[in-house]
Amino acid sequence: MRAYLQEVERFKDTDRATAIFVGEIRGLAFQIEDVVDEFTYKLQYCKNGGFCGRMKKRLKHIKTWHRLAAKLQDIEAQLQDANRRKRDYAVTGRSSSKLTNQALHFTRDEDLVGIEENKELLIRWLTGAGDGLEQSNSNVTLVWGMPGVGKTTLVDHVYNTVKEDFDAAAWVTVSESYRTEDLLKKIAARFGITVDVSHIEMRGLAKSIYQYLQGKKYILVLDDVWAERLWLEIRDVFPTSNCTARIVMTSRKQTVLATRESACAIHLEPLQAHHSWVLFCKGAFWNANDKKCPLELQELAQKFIAKCQGLPIAIACIGRLLSCKPQNSAEWEDVYRCLDSQFAKDVIPDAHLILKVSLEDLQYDLKNCFLHCALSPKDYVLKRRKTMRQWITAGFITKKDESKTLEEVAEGYLAELVNRSLLQVVERNYAGRLQKCRMHDVIRLLALNKAKEECFGKVYDGSSAGVFSVEGARRISVQGGNLKQLSQSGATRLHALHVFGRYIDVHFLKPILASSSLLSTLDLQGTHIKMLPNEVFNLFNLHYLGIRHTKIEILPDAVGRLQNLEVLDAYDSKLICLPKSVVKLQNLRYMYACTFSILGSIVGVKVPRGMQHLAGLWALQSIKATPDILGEVKALTKLRTFSVCNVRGEYSADLSNAITRMSHLVHLEINTTDESEVLRLEGLYLPPTLYVLSLGGQLEKASMPRLFSSWSHLRSLTNLNLGFSTIDEETFSCLHVLSGLRFLVLRKAFEGKRLDFYTGSFPKLSRLWIYDAPQLNQIGIAEGAMQDLAELVFRDCPELKFLPDGIEHLAALGKLFLQDTSEELIEKLRKNRDSNECSDDSMKISHIRNVTVELTRIGLVERIR
Repeated sequence: MRAYLQEVERFKDTDRATAIFVGEIRGLAFQIEDVVDEFTYKLQYCKNGGFCGRMKKRLKHIKTWHRLAAKLQDIEAQLQDANRRKRDYAVTGRSSSKLTNQALHFTRDEDLVGIEENKELLIRWLTGAGDGLEQSNSNVTLVWGMPGVGKTTLVDHVYNTVKEDFDAAAWVTVSESYRTEDLLKKIAARFGITVDVSHIEMRGLAKSIYQYLQGKKYILVLDDVWAERLWLEIRDVFPTSNCTARIVMTSRKQTVLATRESACAIHLEPLQAHHSWVLFCKGAFWNANDKKCPLELQELAQKFIAKCQGLPIAIACIGRLLSCKPQNSAEWEDVYRCLDSQFAKDVIPDAHLILKVSLEDLQYDLKNCFLHCALSPKDYVLKRRKTMRQWITAGFITKKDESKTLEEVAEGYLAELVNRSLLQVVERNYAGRLQKCRMHDVIRLLALNKAKEECFGKVYDGSSAGVFSVEGARRISVQGGNLKQLSQSGATRLHALHVFGRYIDVHFLKPILASSSLLSTLDLQGTHIKMLPNEVFNLFNLHYLGIRHTKIEILPDAVGRLQNLEVLDAYDSKLICLPKSVVKLQNLRYMYACTFSILGSIVGVKVPRGMQHLAGLWALQSIKATPDILGEVKALTKLRTFSVCNVRGEYSADLSNAITRMSHLVHLEINTTDESEVLRLEGLYLPPTLYVLSLGGQLEKASMPRLFSSWSHLRSLTNLNLGFSTIDEETFSCLHVLSGLRFLVLRKAFEGKRLDFYTGSFPKLSRLWIYDAPQLNQIGIAEGAMQDLAELVFRDCPELKFLPDGIEHLAALGKLFLQDTSEELIEKLRKNRDSNECSDDSMKISHIRNVTVELTRIGLVERIR
């Protein structure tokens, strides 16, 4: 049924009957899903206990079995009826997906805003003028970016500018469901090659194109490319020797760059504020001679522009809409008030079609992941790990390759949405891995309309007049504090409830939970609730419970009833201990529970005996150490993330024994009870899979060189955070074996006077933070050391009176931050900035874009470069 729904999606808009039919099939699929969820839970419940107990439970639920059986029979009857009507009113195969954006894009003078730099660059690449082409040494150019950002507009303008310089020119729009043979026929036709395309075989067609272009200077534009394999399939058709070839592709996917040769690339971003304003005025006031916005409308105009967030197609469409309205604030206010509700279809129909084609190309699971992201508030930052966990527990991620974990599949999906420009990157970590992203608001509004249409989910903001209508929505995103209308809506088939408001009335939450027995995701992150309602613990289908950043202090024993729970996220809550029943949660995969002290350090939670029963755990963060608990967690051999606090020196052997068995660890964090506690880790073997290592405690002086040297096999280790380690000059040199490090933090860990970085040391390091080094007064950086270093931070180093010797060798360094180093150094740098003379220190840091100094004692913070 899912496969059918995905296939029929592309022609459901061809007529009303088809749309109704698709909606009916989707509703039946939802009903089956609900029956399966309840049946699975009841069956699992009846399997527990002895023979007599199991039989008693089965008899107790005999009415449930009859009800579910009757429900399935009813669904089957409806399916048979639907199949009959499908034959009577067959889908003819007319596909709206054939409407690519070729009909939507045409170059208008008023649309050519903010493209000057990219236009000149593209012209240089295509004509060979200047040095742009020589630098790339490529005849292939890709222009990529999110839907509606102006890719085709840019290329069309440049194509029409330069095509007269070529002997042959062709523009071909590529369908997302192209056939190679049909594509070559279109290319031949656009070049004006006279062959009988109806009778010629593909090899002959390819040969005809090759011979026609041989010896010519030609340009080919492949617009709206989707498939990454396309150029590899057809590249040999186009000659490159004895001719001048220029190939331009536009795509929403960056990865169509994956060709065998290098390629030039232009990534189009949303417009800056100034260009957005110019484009808006050109559209809204096209018939005015000066194209200027009247003063009384400027505030409203800025609100419209802000809504578009720099997306040219949205700005142009809204501008065109407003150009048809009387130019007075009352009329414009009316348009703005109905903007959100009409934005998706009426205001920007072109963008709606573009997104529709994008969604049709997404496989079923990937589309669900995309729509899930749209349920977050405007400008909400989506964090990689949380988003992936919610996709997994919602059932959107399925294994298609046994060699990949669910997490790897989910991360691939996230990368794919970014690649398709449906999500925007906000932040990558020190290793270039995606950390945070967001959805452009125009894309989000269009996606929300799709989510509502497919009963995937709706947004509830508490402001609607009357009773909020759930209308079969499977997921609700609460983005307002008033839950009263939602509690009266009769929501009975909810599968996910995401609450984004900080202050909610738990009284109104209770009836929602009581009527939504099939809820699988409950995310209350950031809400200021102190206790979970009892109704939560009746949610037998709950897979994800999110109480991160809440005020919850206690979880009752009833949490043990949540047998399907996979994620318990209580990170940065007020929990100090977990109930005994938590060890009954056999399906638990991720458990985060910790609080923070006044000083900001992590305080682990006390966990009950019996942790060895949670053998499926992948993440356990952060627990208080005891000898008994450390003896039990050694059974958790599937752990990828492990964080332990309150470690004492005498626990070292138990801790080493436990960690050595965790052969899949990626993230390990160990913190002692206080900074004077000594960790004896000489017997610890760290797995080669380790990616992040954080040690907060003293290390034995005598064994430190041997310990650091034993880490030479940690090729994957990119992040090392050492606190209170009492490292000196000699032992620091032993850390140079970690050649893959990208982020190194020494936090009250270095007690020497001089810190040296030798040629070739830390070749991949991009960030270096040195905190609380009271004796440090000299730093030496040899030429060829830390060649990738981009950020250097010194904090609380009062004896540091000189800039690092050799800092001028760090060519990649973009940020230098000095906080509470010696006042002498900070004042010297400030004076050099204000002086007209070029001092040695000024010359050393002249290549660094951002140099900031701070003296907290006097409240001084200044950027001097």
